[in-house]
Amino acid sequence: MRSRVVFVLKGYPRLSETFIAQEILALERRGLDITIIALRRPTDKKTHPITAEIKAAVRYLPEYLHDDPGRVFMGWRKARRLMGYRAALKLFLADLGRETTRNRIRRFGQALVLAAECPEDVGRLHAHFIHTPASVTRYASVMLGLPWSISAHAKDIWTTPEWDLAAKLAAADFTVTCTKAGRARLNGLAPPSSPVRLVYHGLDLDRFRPLSVALSARNGAEVDKPVRILTVCRAVPKKGLDTMIAALAALPAGLHWRWIHVGGGELAGELQRQAERLGIAERCAFRGSQAQDAVLSAYRDADIFALPCRITGDGDRDGLPNVLMEAASQSLPLVSSPVSDVAELVIDGETGLVAPVDDAAALAERLARLIADPALRSRLGKAARRLLETRFDHRDGVEDLAALFGLPPAVGVGQSTV
Repeated sequence: MRSRVVFVLKGYPRLSETFIAQEILALERRGLDITIIALRRPTDKKTHPITAEIKAAVRYLPEYLHDDPGRVFMGWRKARRLMGYRAALKLFLADLGRETTRNRIRRFGQALVLAAECPEDVGRLHAHFIHTPASVTRYASVMLGLPWSISAHAKDIWTTPEWDLAAKLAAADFTVTCTKAGRARLNGLAPPSSPVRLVYHGLDLDRFRPLSVALSARNGAEVDKPVRILTVCRAVPKKGLDTMIAALAALPAGLHWRWIHVGGGELAGELQRQAERLGIAERCAFRGSQAQDAVLSAYRDADIFALPCRITGDGDRDGLPNVLMEAASQSLPLVSSPVSDVAELVIDGETGLVAPVDDAAALAERLARLIADPALRSRLGKAARRLLETRFDHRDGVEDLAALFGLPPAVGVGQSTV
């Protein structure tokens, strides 16, 4: 019986995509036989512990065709004998006519290798991200005559051309995404017979158990007891970290605080220079990429979690960032912006405070309120934890996916995919 599922990822493992590793591990434990095929080798120097628990074999396609032309050629020689090769070639040429780029050619070359080297017992291909991985998966699925499916996430939904999205949504066996805003966009392009399903990633609450200690009473009044503001994210434009630093510089002089940023990213150096220009560098700590245990310690040491998301000029944006759920697991009050589905977790005045996008003055006012009021922080943080437990337990999403992959339901657990 062909029961194995190949998960096609852009890169693996990646610190910024631990939610995918969490999903793979949970599905393995539910009985799904998975092989991981990645288009790119890892670039992070550290990995999360969850990666070591995954049993799936991992294979890598040539990231660039010129890196391994012999493998690509052998892939073509074998793939061209497959029943679906001509149909896949026709699809590729039509796509190339609309997007004449090297990237499009590379995707077809990677698909040739994937189809040629795919294990014989595979019954389905599944792409994580609807842009590049889904293109490679679609071509390979046609060559192999296998069903395929998609998990769409954030940037891939908003920066992929609509014609490309529509074609993939029509061809895939099923598509899931993790936010209501993403589902609405994709359903506007999907055929009525194939609606996109909403499946939250959620959080593994067993891994993110809160410490049973009293929350901090720091109120920003004492120099030696600064309120700790934490941001965990890649330093990239859509995270709004330049607005964050501008807001920190605008905080009242009498408040004592410290900002900690955890994460790598292309803008890290520029942000440090911005902090220096604004005279707050000594109160800012840039820790770079960290493993999960260090990130969890940072959450537990913090008083406030802030992530002022934005939509960039090319449409890139977050969905519902997992770091907001991680912060909520430790009963931290959340400060963010009304972008995509952030409002599903950050409810203004209930689980956190919401500031308009790119409004440093408004963000500074929200931060100042929380710095000075530990009781408000406690109320919002506890409410964030309760909402997380009610709506964003990752086990619910795993059961939804297990049903889509044809696994029998777990004892005592129903499915809730919508």
